[in-house]
Amino acid sequence: MKYTAPLRQFTRWSWAIALLLMGLASAHAAPPAMTIELKKLSEQVYVAVGEAGPASSANRGFNSNAGFVITKAGVVVFDTLGTPVLGEALVRAIKTVTDQPIKLVIVSHYHADHFYGLQAFKDQGAEIWADVKARHELGTDLFKQRLQQRQRDLFPDVDENQKIVPADRWLNGDTHFEMGGTHFKIIYAGPAHTAEDILLWAQEPRVLFAGDLFFQGRVPYVVGANLRGWLASMDKMTTLDAAWVVPGHGQPSKDPMPGITMTRDYLQFLMAQMGRGADDMLSFDEAYDRVDWGRWKSMPAFDAANRLNAYTAYLEMQQETLKK
Repeated sequence: MKYTAPLRQFTRWSWAIALLLMGLASAHAAPPAMTIELKKLSEQVYVAVGEAGPASSANRGFNSNAGFVITKAGVVVFDTLGTPVLGEALVRAIKTVTDQPIKLVIVSHYHADHFYGLQAFKDQGAEIWADVKARHELGTDLFKQRLQQRQRDLFPDVDENQKIVPADRWLNGDTHFEMGGTHFKIIYAGPAHTAEDILLWAQEPRVLFAGDLFFQGRVPYVVGANLRGWLASMDKMTTLDAAWVVPGHGQPSKDPMPGITMTRDYLQFLMAQMGRGADDMLSFDEAYDRVDWGRWKSMPAFDAANRLNAYTAYLEMQQETLKK
């Protein structure tokens, strides 16, 4: 009987250790799978449409779009969403509407919300294409910081096992190709939202995948962009006779002009307001605080993106002021 108390104490410690181990195992357990509903644009073309706001733990990083074109020889995918879990969900969704193999993935640009799902497609044997100007970014400190931020904010959907998948083929300029009787054109559109922006034109179904060259129904993400280049590149979208245009964020549309106009107006507003502050030799905070942001405040992603966007515009306008 004299061993009863130590035995009870040992039992309590055993349970405590077991619970701790269970908690640690749970913290590193694989995140639950996701299901993606596809929007059908035609017999050949489908799109996965993310939420309008910024990536968050609530939406599990699903705030961007991806799409694909089914041909007689395989599937061409444009972007792969923002986490490995979403990439896996997109692969499963594709397989619900076609038996054709996933042959090719085209990356619009190397921002996390558009390519972190790539590893699921590499596991399917797909070939990855992207513009060569993204190649040098993969080892930069900024790229590593973005990964760390996603691992922190979107854990466990993005964790230490996240793979940064480079392209198998680095493109340089416009590229034409054909697959299974469907003709495609990859259109280089940078420097704009990024240095490496590309669009995908699917000729027969007349669908344009525009990436982040314009945003539909939310404030654009401008950080690191070339604003003058972006404004110039937007004209490339209006020269095509598209039945559908798919933005990187927001709903696909048969009439993209409202989204294109909103994006253009926002960029021009940023440049005008921050340019005025730079001309007046104001600090960024002074320039930002004197602007009436009322037109944009109610739009999704304003709180998350606008101040950072304005700072990018301020730096670009400041450089132009110094060159005058």
